[in-house]
Amino acid sequence: MESGPAIFAGVVFALFGGALLVWTGTRMRRGEPVAQGVSQVASATLAGAAGVLALGLGAYCLTRL
Repeated sequence: MESGPAIFAGVVFALFGGALLVWTGTRMRRGEPVAQGVSQVASATLAGAAGVLALGLGAYCLTRL
C-alpha cells in the first residue's frame, strides 16, 4: 500500500528534475538568462544542481519500493 505514494513521488521528482535540466540547458545554449537579475553562471549552476538533486530524489524514491 505504501508503494503507490513512493511511485508517484519518484515520478514527479524525476520529471521535474529532467525538465529543469532540459530547460536550463536550452536557455544556456541560446544565451538567454536563466533567472532575471542574477549572474548567468550562478543561476545556471543553481538550477542545474536543483535538477540533479530532484533526479536523485526521484531515483531514491523509486529504489525504495
